Order: sequence, then structure tokens, then C-alpha cells
Amino acid sequence: MKIGICPGSFDPITYGHIDIIERAANICDKVIVSVLDNDSKKALFSLEERVRLIKEVVKEFDNVEVESFNSLLIDYAREREALVIIKGLRAVSDFEYEFQMALMNRKLCPEIETIFLTTNNRYSYLSSSLVKEIAKFGGCIDKLVPMAINEAVSKRIKESSIKS
Repeated sequence: MKIGICPGSFDPITYGHIDIIERAANICDKVIVSVLDNDSKKALFSLEERVRLIKEVVKEFDNVEVESFNSLLIDYAREREALVIIKGLRAVSDFEYEFQMALMNRKLCPEIETIFLTTNNRYSYLSSSLVKEIAKFGGCIDKLVPMAINEAVSKRIKESSIKS
């Protein structure tokens, strides 16, 4: 069975992420969307909330699972018996960082490949950070994230502004 890992922080998941996950699901027998708890980023949603929200929006894909992890990606991929790590690329700036990570992962575990999928043109500008910024200032994110994510982001932004 060809198992692929789609890693990320997904805070929140966007249509760009979903496009990469769907395309990965067409390549692999099973795709594990692997949510990293990244301490270096200030998350809008907890790790558990992100996993729950992602499960909700990828439930239509029969061969996609969602998990969290808190280790080196390559160790996690080896543990899950993945053959590939699938990363989405929006721009050249993404490639430089991801290429460096892919080479290091190959050094640590040569039997696991990294595959880069270029973004759909419709999503080349899209990032979780931009979604949060737009929502924070009252902008419309309807075309950037699924409705369930839109509602969760709006609610969280509203809650955080009440606390401030």
C-alpha cells in the first residue's frame, strides 16, 4: 500500500491545502494529513481543534486520515510506513525551504521520497496567515476556506476580540 503524508500546521486549513490533499489522495492508496503542533507559530486553534476541523472537511475522501504528531517528520513518516511525504508549493520562496527539508529527510531516511505538488493557480496567493489576517479585520474569507472553517475562524476571532 502506498501511504503518503501531507504534513502541516493547518491553522486553519484552506482550499489550497484541500487541493493538495485531494491530489495526493489520487496518487496514494492512503493519505495521512499530519498536523504538527508548531510551537514557533502562535496558533489560532489548538492541535485538537485543527484535527477535528480537518476531519470535518476531508471526510468525503475515503482514503484520507487525519492525525497529529509531535516529532521529526521523517521519524513519524517511518513509523506510519509512508513511502512519500507530499508538500504543496506556492512560490519559489516555498521551494527553497522545502527543498532543504527534503534533502535533510533523504539524508535521514533515503527510502522515503518527498513529492512536491505545485499549487493550483487559484490558490497561489493563499495562506493560513492571510486567512487569519483578513478575518481579523472583518474581510470575507468565503472563497478561501470551507464554510465550517469560515464559521470556526469567525467565532474564534470574535471570542478573542471580546477578551481584548
